[in-house]
Amino acid sequence: MNKPDRWSRCRHSALAGLLLLAFAAPAAAELGDYGFWRTLGNLVAPPGADNPVTSDQRQGEYPLLANPPGYNDGFSPGAYYQWQTVPLAPETGAVCGNGSEYKFFVNRVPNTSNTVVYFEGGGACWDYESCSGQTGIRGARNPDGIPDDYLSLLNPGASLVSPFVVRLHPWSRVKTQNWNMVYVPYCTGDIYSGDRVAVYQDPEGEAEPLVWHHNGLRNSRAVISWLKDNLQRPGQMLTTGCSAGGIGGLTNYYPARRDMAPTRSFLINDSGPAFSAPVGADPQQYPSVLLQGLIRQVWGLDQVNGPLAYLKSGLPGLNLNDLGSLYPALASALPQDRMGHTHFWRDLNYSSYSYERFFDDIEQAPDQATKEALLHQKWAQDTERLKNTLAGLDNFGYYLPMFRDVNESHCTSIIEFANSDIQELGLELDHFVNNVMNGSGSVMQASETDTVADYNKPFNLLYWSLDQLL
Repeated sequence: MNKPDRWSRCRHSALAGLLLLAFAAPAAAELGDYGFWRTLGNLVAPPGADNPVTSDQRQGEYPLLANPPGYNDGFSPGAYYQWQTVPLAPETGAVCGNGSEYKFFVNRVPNTSNTVVYFEGGGACWDYESCSGQTGIRGARNPDGIPDDYLSLLNPGASLVSPFVVRLHPWSRVKTQNWNMVYVPYCTGDIYSGDRVAVYQDPEGEAEPLVWHHNGLRNSRAVISWLKDNLQRPGQMLTTGCSAGGIGGLTNYYPARRDMAPTRSFLINDSGPAFSAPVGADPQQYPSVLLQGLIRQVWGLDQVNGPLAYLKSGLPGLNLNDLGSLYPALASALPQDRMGHTHFWRDLNYSSYSYERFFDDIEQAPDQATKEALLHQKWAQDTERLKNTLAGLDNFGYYLPMFRDVNESHCTSIIEFANSDIQELGLELDHFVNNVMNGSGSVMQASETDTVADYNKPFNLLYWSLDQLL
């Protein structure tokens, strides 16, 4: 059977687009939306890039590099409302941790320039065990690279990960579901921030050394380069993600926002905190300092003209000796942007990454209950300091619920927005998301203190089933 030609695919995409427009279009047009006739025209003649990379942007320490001439990335501009795989050639600087080809995914619409850039979550790594995949959930995501069909329904951990990038989510609604969607996969174990090729030795001395590319920053830059060269400048743009994707969105937000140049821009960091941990600080006072001290070295963050120096060049308020200063630095540099941070007080996933392998009393705890209590204690210490920092920022809010009985109470926005509530204040996560993206004045700041109510919720079969899969 012959494959359909490009015109057939565009025609089918146009029909699908008209159906989706009829059922999913917002009631009122927003900044970045196109009118009916412009949308109809886009179905036939897809718009090209109107903010391409300049020659100056292709220079410097972390330039925006393009696929070489003649390289076929497979992108069809008129294939609306479907995930398209976009491979990036090595000439762009992009590569997965194991050295395989890096690729990302685009789901385009004809009726708006607005765009959500979603950074995928999934752990971190800094040694042979965690980067090779031996430690499972506590290691790097996609240690073997990214398949072309990564966003198929057969991989719901990616394709259905969040209402932000599920266009027809059955019950959680957010305006990004009507936008262009960009899904940035995670395969370097360095929270999209590293720039170093590491060689990790097998501690058992049996396998060959593991050559690992902590290449997250260059991958992110290559994605932004492609977006500028192929899509419209967004009227509105949201950068978001959970866990490693949350902090990856945070560290990449300023350069991505500067280069994409949206008229309005938003950031929502879900469960990827950059806690304050000044270099050389006492770990009993700043529990994240041991982890941060390690990753600064193994991921190349502190190298001359490296990732942190690059970030500092656009954010003069960033204190290179304290990663927690990124929040006020962004708030000061981008006073018109609306930004928010969210995570659970009882998160046992990110907290385990942060402390378990760095504190003997946690790693050697006599039982699980003792271990969890110690993790909660240090997490609360770091979270309280972050909350106090954000409390002094008008345009960078926070939303800190207590607990949700799925995924180790990690990531408030995955699966659905429900049950990431602050019951004592009558707030749902939807309220926070809408406040960030639609509100005015100071961004919402809300934190839960009730340590009982969330634990008393009835058994949730959906959450139990998903935990078994995870």
